[in-house]
Amino acid sequence: MRPPRGALDALLQGRHADPFSLLGPHAGPEGTFVRAFVPGAETLEAQSLAGEPLGTLEMADPEGLFEGTIAGAPQPLKYKAQGFGAEWWLTDPYSFGPVLGPTDDFLMGEGTHYRLHHKMGAHRIEHEGATGIHFAVWAPNAQRVSVVGDFNDWDGRRHPMRKRETGVWEIFLPDLDAGRAYKFELIGADGRLQPAKADPFALAAELRPRTASLTTAPDAHVWGDQDHRAYWAAIDPRRVPISIYEVHAGSWDRDENGWFLTWDALADRLIPYVVELGFTHIEFLPVSEHPYDPSWGYQTTGLYAPSARFGDHEGFARFVDGAHRAGIGVLVDWVPAHFPTDAHGLARFDGTALYEHDDPRLGFHPDWNTAIYNFGRNEVSSFLVNNALFWAERYHVDGLRVDAVASMLYRDYSRKSGEWIPNEGGGRENWEAVEFLRRMNREVYGQHRGVFTVAEESTAWPGVTTPAHEGGLGFGFKWNMGWMHDTLQYMAREPVHRAHHHNDITFGLTYAFSENYVLPLSHDEVVHGKGSLLAKMSGDDWQQFANLRAYYAFMWGYPGKKLLFMGQEFAQRREWSEERALDWDLTGSHAHGGVRKLVRDLNRLYREKPALHARDCEGEGFEWLVADDAAGSVFAWLRKAPGERPIAVISNMTPVARVPYRLPVPHDGKWREILNSNAHDYWGSGLGNLGGVVAKDGAALVALPPLATVMLEWAG
Repeated sequence: MRPPRGALDALLQGRHADPFSLLGPHAGPEGTFVRAFVPGAETLEAQSLAGEPLGTLEMADPEGLFEGTIAGAPQPLKYKAQGFGAEWWLTDPYSFGPVLGPTDDFLMGEGTHYRLHHKMGAHRIEHEGATGIHFAVWAPNAQRVSVVGDFNDWDGRRHPMRKRETGVWEIFLPDLDAGRAYKFELIGADGRLQPAKADPFALAAELRPRTASLTTAPDAHVWGDQDHRAYWAAIDPRRVPISIYEVHAGSWDRDENGWFLTWDALADRLIPYVVELGFTHIEFLPVSEHPYDPSWGYQTTGLYAPSARFGDHEGFARFVDGAHRAGIGVLVDWVPAHFPTDAHGLARFDGTALYEHDDPRLGFHPDWNTAIYNFGRNEVSSFLVNNALFWAERYHVDGLRVDAVASMLYRDYSRKSGEWIPNEGGGRENWEAVEFLRRMNREVYGQHRGVFTVAEESTAWPGVTTPAHEGGLGFGFKWNMGWMHDTLQYMAREPVHRAHHHNDITFGLTYAFSENYVLPLSHDEVVHGKGSLLAKMSGDDWQQFANLRAYYAFMWGYPGKKLLFMGQEFAQRREWSEERALDWDLTGSHAHGGVRKLVRDLNRLYREKPALHARDCEGEGFEWLVADDAAGSVFAWLRKAPGERPIAVISNMTPVARVPYRLPVPHDGKWREILNSNAHDYWGSGLGNLGGVVAKDGAALVALPPLATVMLEWAG
């Protein structure tokens, strides 16, 4: 039975909600009735996929609509089209059945589908005898969704999709290959055409300023990192050395034309550098696709796509694999707290507040002018949890550093009275976000043994690193923002004033083991007018270098995992900018080169000496030796681990040498000097302990160089 003319008009105008009911083959009393929309064709012949002629379709509308009855039962079809002197072949998407099934629908509906990244987005598959790209997108409130791209002249009438009960739209486009640009065209519930949207699950995207998604081929990389992954799956990360080199991939270095290095070029330069300096991990600022360079990746529009700035997406897999084979882990910054409102992104995706809250008191972030995810919606939570799992599965990342956790936990974060809505109990806690974070951590730790998560959380929220099943948020580690703030504030003071601010250093040890901490000297501390770490130090040039060396050695001797932002390992003078490479020419000077040698040696000691790392997160690994010498601005403590030789860490934070200084120690005998930040090799004055000291009656007389940290290991 021929449908009403209005239905065909809606189809030709790209406004019909169920194109599969009109297009493709349908069983009828006189055989199989076929309808096809092929703009530009004048004749159309139907064949089976094997090439068997089945019949000729007649033009039913000059726009390119063809109809006719063909031989045989409904089956996948291809057409020989001719028009205006041209001839081409195409396979009919509307002759194929759905790819998604009832199990997908069920799991999507309850929010427990943990392989969404295999089903949603664009994937090259074999389906009913043909190879092509399967597209799927969630847009429950849209009247019509089409996939548009460089393969159909960006014409939304050509490939409208099939809607499932879950609000997911899908279509299989046979013969489509990798590298094709596409978006989704949507008509909202109000009948209005929406801005074309990039694919939320896209695996690759065009280089900015272009914003389309790209189809990709199946994973081709052959991984060789089994030993690396097996090691991390078998250990407790709290009890092994973790020293992180934080990197912005776009400005660590540039090529000869000032352009971004590809992942392959970055691997050739960065991985050997990190190995040489002894770091255990590289942590990248967000590598997922983002439209605006100065956002550093924290305002992403393509959570599943490595940025096109650095070459093909498989390049990131090659980088991670190369790092793993060299013994280096790779962490990525991950941003589930908010997203930008660019027209091609997630904002009002189907014409409604789909991924975000409609009420700006819940759905708008005043600090960044971005939208906040609706964590309480199953589909949104699943989208984000799947993304966390995706990076661990597809790219073998060793961990996720979750950005801006504090902004997620509190409904009144950075808001004035009246600008936020209390929770059901009248409080400020965002319990939906809390449950999302717990869920994310449960799934990451449950499905990917050896992968860990790190929270950037700047408040006193309890149990950030307590397992989710014990009522905590479930993170593996938390950035110690209090330590960073207090110690940098202390180091910025003139030494003569430090005696009055002794507590800036000692206070951190009252809570140092309340969470599993990372000590972060991150990108946030060396940008936007804050200056470099060297510039933060007090004093003249010599004192600034001495202060920085003393501070680094103090940090590496302090309990907690380590993180240092790129460029600070050689004391870059200028603050960081994403617009340029680091000032590598500085490394040739004795002063800057000395700092880099110190960082190298600190990492070596940290890795080799269990006393410095095996109890980073446990109080039994720390013991004060001198906590109350405010007048001398001296701090001393013991780092220890079961069955290992203890190490004394002593910092003199004044420019006055203290010789001799009576240091109480728990063991008599020889204490060997294993590090002195004042050594000649680091551009220090060279004053030290001539290899070690001998303790008698519970104390040792040590030489404390000015503005320096010394480490002494008990030798028996």
